[in-house]
Amino acid sequence: MKEGSMIQWIGVTVAIVCFLVAPKMAGAQNLPILNMGFSGGGVGSDLIKVIERANLWRKHGVDVRPIYLTSGTLMAQTLSAGDIGIAGFDVTAMLNLGVSGVTDIKVISIMINRLEPYFVVRKSINTPADLKGKAIAISRYGSGSDIITRVVMRYWKLDPDKDVRMLQSGNTPTRIAALMGGHIDAAIVSSTQVQKVVASGCCRVLADLAELPLEYANYGVVVAGSLLTTQRPSIRRFLEALTEGIYVFKTKPEIAKAVLRQSIDDPAVVASVYERLVKSMSEYPFPEVKGIQTALDSLLTPKARGQRAENFMDTSLMEEIKKSGFIDRLYGGKG
Repeated sequence: MKEGSMIQWIGVTVAIVCFLVAPKMAGAQNLPILNMGFSGGGVGSDLIKVIERANLWRKHGVDVRPIYLTSGTLMAQTLSAGDIGIAGFDVTAMLNLGVSGVTDIKVISIMINRLEPYFVVRKSINTPADLKGKAIAISRYGSGSDIITRVVMRYWKLDPDKDVRMLQSGNTPTRIAALMGGHIDAAIVSSTQVQKVVASGCCRVLADLAELPLEYANYGVVVAGSLLTTQRPSIRRFLEALTEGIYVFKTKPEIAKAVLRQSIDDPAVVASVYERLVKSMSEYPFPEVKGIQTALDSLLTPKARGQRAENFMDTSLMEEIKKSGFIDRLYGGKG
């Protein structure tokens, strides 16, 4: 599909999705509308569901309309086309867009500043060295799954372009199906999906990536830079709702676990995943320079060389929220 046709198709798709969600939001017609794209399953989509269950968008005075896109790469194209103004939660794909110079983007929040997935392999693979010559599934080139896989390969002293074969396999469910079906040898798998894959008997966990000593801007929120001027009050309210959503996730397990049970049947697995996410999520989802720099340095495009994290982040809104005492009040004096 040609680029122009792709952008036109994206615009039509987004318009249809917005039309379909409009009836649900009829009571919020007077609130400012924010179209937020998100890709993949796992942490990001679970947090959105928690926020919606707690009715936090409306509580904070915004009409947020989440739009699912099948990869971070597609989400970057949609943001560039102007069909969404907010992108969650694939930070690396958005940084790729930023360094291209096509669209001014700003990282305004990071909820998880480390690698979160598991690296899952077929049972014949016992060490990172065994990955040489093997096929590893990613969603698309330039997506978050691609970048994270490359970061991990380099950490294990493997060249992602020479020592392994990186195959585009589509979204998370498609990657998992390819892994379980034996069509590929390895893939990163979210904490909410890993038990299902391992329980099938096909595979094993080679590494819990959260245990690697790396800061990495993994899950966060990116906006078109212009929104920080044209819709600044609305974006601040969005961030307040997001921050309170993290609070609800961490302090009201009955809500968070109800969301997790939508994709996980085993109560023991739900409990394990919940505890992991509570530990990973930052109460103060501030963009950290080191984590964003690690993500920038992992990008494939030559335009990323020498780029500084500070050029692609804006901490002002989270600083305002922190100084207002909002987070302290949520946690009863705990910042």
